[in-house]
Amino acid sequence: MNNFTEFFGLPLHPLLVHAVVVLVPLTVIALLLAQFWPRARRRLGGVVPISALGVAALVPVTMAAGKSLADIIGPLPAVLKHERYAQMLLPWSIGLAVVAVIQWIWFRWSKAALHQAERFRTATTAGVLLTVAVVVVSLGNLTVVILTGHSGSRAVWGDLMP
Repeated sequence: MNNFTEFFGLPLHPLLVHAVVVLVPLTVIALLLAQFWPRARRRLGGVVPISALGVAALVPVTMAAGKSLADIIGPLPAVLKHERYAQMLLPWSIGLAVVAVIQWIWFRWSKAALHQAERFRTATTAGVLLTVAVVVVSLGNLTVVILTGHSGSRAVWGDLMP
């Protein structure tokens, strides 16, 4: 391995994975709270889109470190399965960032502007579409991060688990 894929002699991938496994669910929870609880939305402010953008940046870095580790380990079936799930996480994490930014813009400016212009039908439709997008991207991210994490732990610990 090279200096970019290790940290004090340890592979960087397992260290980064823990950040992804923690940040994705926390960001999803914050996104859902911001969508359905106005008080939480006001308190969270710009934390949700910033966190989601951080996740979207962290996932490809984690994948690159994982690819370097996989090159050393070799094409084991469990590792290949883990890689396939990880590749599914990238578009979901980008979707999380896009939806989080749109949500922040919506509640910060757009919703009020449409109501002020008395475009209630447009505001209602956009609000429903945003809610659907928030729920879909939340469920997608949680599902894929669980599948990816589970397959990764199986790849590492599979022989030791019943």
